Amino acid sequence: MKILVVDDDPHILGLVNIHLTQAGYTVLKAANGKNALALLDNEIPDLAVIDVMMPGMDGYTLTRKLRAEADVPVLLLTAKGELEDKEKGFLAGSDDYLVKPFEPKELLFRINAILRRYDKTVDIIIEVGPLTINRQSYEVSVGKKVILLPLKEFELLSVLASRPNQVFTREILLERVWGYDYEGEEQTLNVHIKRLRDKLKKLADIIVISTVRGVGYKLEVMQK
Repeated sequence: MKILVVDDDPHILGLVNIHLTQAGYTVLKAANGKNALALLDNEIPDLAVIDVMMPGMDGYTLTRKLRAEADVPVLLLTAKGELEDKEKGFLAGSDDYLVKPFEPKELLFRINAILRRYDKTVDIIIEVGPLTINRQSYEVSVGKKVILLPLKEFELLSVLASRPNQVFTREILLERVWGYDYEGEEQTLNVHIKRLRDKLKKLADIIVISTVRGVGYKLEVMQK
């Protein structure tokens, strides 16, 4: 999952990059609108996070161009919170609007909400070692062995498999699978991880969900 971040402030650019990378996203960075559009020649991001107040091409103009050229969903960042500025953002084609300073967690919530809206949370086909996950048919297979998982277990496996060896925090997994407004017990995640481990062991014992103590979980392909 690729996210384009465009901001002329290197501090904000670096901060957003750190948090998005930790959440499992691939980040494309640009310091201005011109550089951002140049990136489209080689890669189309799944979403763009754009600062409104930039020299040269402002965020509203860049949003219109991204929408017209590649139909990329956009989250605008700005120091302004007035209704008129929000209106300009939405008229330009943005999907959401976040006022600086913001909590990184809220940025992740809003990004995930936009991706869910566009059904871009995970690629349709995910392959990890011998494991194939089909997001369209909801099938998990190794060779001719095929299993169907309950929806939450399937979504959890899909997120983990989207970035093998990437550690996902418990908070990120709960937010990605159960939603940012989830108020249930964290034990729910433990139960789903245990069930997934049992099923994966029968399907392909080299596919392992490892616990990173005090942090979260990652999916690995073990060498025999």
